[in-house]
Amino acid sequence: MKTDWHSEMFCKLVTLGESTTAGGWSTSPDRCWASLLAALINEFQSTPVELFNAGIGANVISNRSPCYVFSGKPAANERLEEHVTLHQPDLLVVSYGLNDARGGTPLGLFREELITLLVFVRQKIDPLIVLMGPYYMYDFAAGGQEWSHAELSTLYRFNACIAEIARTEGCLYADVLGANSETDWMVHYDGVHANDLGHRIIANRVFEVLAQNCSCLAKCTQQLEKTSPRWRDESTLEVDHRC
Repeated sequence: MKTDWHSEMFCKLVTLGESTTAGGWSTSPDRCWASLLAALINEFQSTPVELFNAGIGANVISNRSPCYVFSGKPAANERLEEHVTLHQPDLLVVSYGLNDARGGTPLGLFREELITLLVFVRQKIDPLIVLMGPYYMYDFAAGGQEWSHAELSTLYRFNACIAEIARTEGCLYADVLGANSETDWMVHYDGVHANDLGHRIIANRVFEVLAQNCSCLAKCTQQLEKTSPRWRDESTLEVDHRC
């Protein structure tokens, strides 16, 4: 039988990541993928999930990352206590890879730091963890020389690394790079961040992974379907049999 990763309704969602997690550049906070994800979850729960968005612009995974000196601080490994474990989430979505790829973090170091992050969190709390791959972008010169160390193939290597870590470390994985399918018009005109449409696709992909693996999201609809009125009415449809 299919593994059920979470059978109880989600209470607290923490999204840990970079500038796109923080919302840049959606046209409003409600159009950020983190907010959209919470709204999608709430459509299928009788009690709303509480969201804490811990996205920071120009953030990287570790103070050991070569680009740390000019990154948005604190790095992920420096803020796990304050921004994750103290909030006691039962759902944690971790979104790193894009800035580390752009900033020249070696893939081996990134892998080591992401696994260390998971170990630290699980020593304190036991949330369901979703790892997201890097977002799609197309302007690899944006941000200046410090952030120009990647190309599209680099993002795919980071994506594959994150997917492998999810498999080996017992996390769910959301392929948001694949969800975008290299579609430039889902990216803000700065060439880096998701626009409103891109945020929607990101949220949809993460929710799709949750729906496929967490029975809690089906509980309300399974209750409603037993008593909901049969609203479909096909009596007004006419078929011209002369054709």
